[in-house]
Amino acid sequence: MSFYLVTGVAGFIASKVAEFLLNQGHRVVGLDNLNHAYDVRLKEWRLKGLLGRQGFSFHKMDICDRDALEGLFHAQDAPFNAIINLAARAGVRQSVEDPWVYYETNVTGTLNLLELCRCKGIKKFVLASTSSLYGSHNPMPYREDADTNGPLSPYAASKKAAETLCYTYHYLYGLDIIVFRYFTVYGPGGRPDMSLFRFVQWIMEGKPVLIYGDGTQSRDFTYVDDIALGTIAAVKYMERREPPVSGSPSPVYEIINLGSDTPVVLMDAVELVEALVGKKANLEFLPMHPADVPATWADISKAERLLGWRPKTSFEEGVGNLVDWFRENRTWAKEVETGV
Repeated sequence: MSFYLVTGVAGFIASKVAEFLLNQGHRVVGLDNLNHAYDVRLKEWRLKGLLGRQGFSFHKMDICDRDALEGLFHAQDAPFNAIINLAARAGVRQSVEDPWVYYETNVTGTLNLLELCRCKGIKKFVLASTSSLYGSHNPMPYREDADTNGPLSPYAASKKAAETLCYTYHYLYGLDIIVFRYFTVYGPGGRPDMSLFRFVQWIMEGKPVLIYGDGTQSRDFTYVDDIALGTIAAVKYMERREPPVSGSPSPVYEIINLGSDTPVVLMDAVELVEALVGKKANLEFLPMHPADVPATWADISKAERLLGWRPKTSFEEGVGNLVDWFRENRTWAKEVETGV
């Protein structure tokens, strides 16, 4: 049994990571400040599935609050085996409106956790990053060694800064670090600013379905369960590395894509939701946002080679699960603000 800190635990990916770790018999301390970046009812719904479970404890806390974090670390009865930092301000378009909060959470928050790793002797760290770093100039499918020096949004820029901080702490202090670049995660109880949540709500409730651009853009949609299992596989990979005959293994620093490797055209996604819901979409086309990219596509060969990971959930199955979830929670999910 291992002992993990999972930040952003009421978030979409982190709540599923915590659930799977608990299912495996591990102890999990979860942190989340339950901010109102989007409807907090979604966060409360996710957290409800974790509270009261054996081995889980929750603390309402902001990773930007260094003193509170230090007090939490000091209060534990054992050191964490690893920190899985999934707390973040996410979303391309919103970051253009308020870049400061993105920098504070994604950069300063990450720095606080890395510094506590150094001070407390915690040697394993996972960071959630983003496929948005690949911009629009790299050939597809995107490889981890592609140029990421041209971020198109403050969100992507903040994640680039967090990645570089991780490398610095790996280099200076010998931390084992794996950085994940996630590709368009979706599923039940997902973020309401993401296209698939919007499409399901908008079509089911008869609202206009806003399409930015002509709908031919594509996304490498990846199901949340697959993403969570890949994230946990990284921790296991770091834990099982055997030392050489003499001395300790050299610390690891890896950047790894987690995606589906099967991009879906946006209008095809709309048509699938229409079929599952049984209603036609009321389409409304708008200009493409300058921070958006026309396509994403992950090369996941590195995840397969290092972690033995490939996604298992088909797009049709995953979207079906999302539609089923929305039906079950429609009384309140229909009211969730999705933004524009």
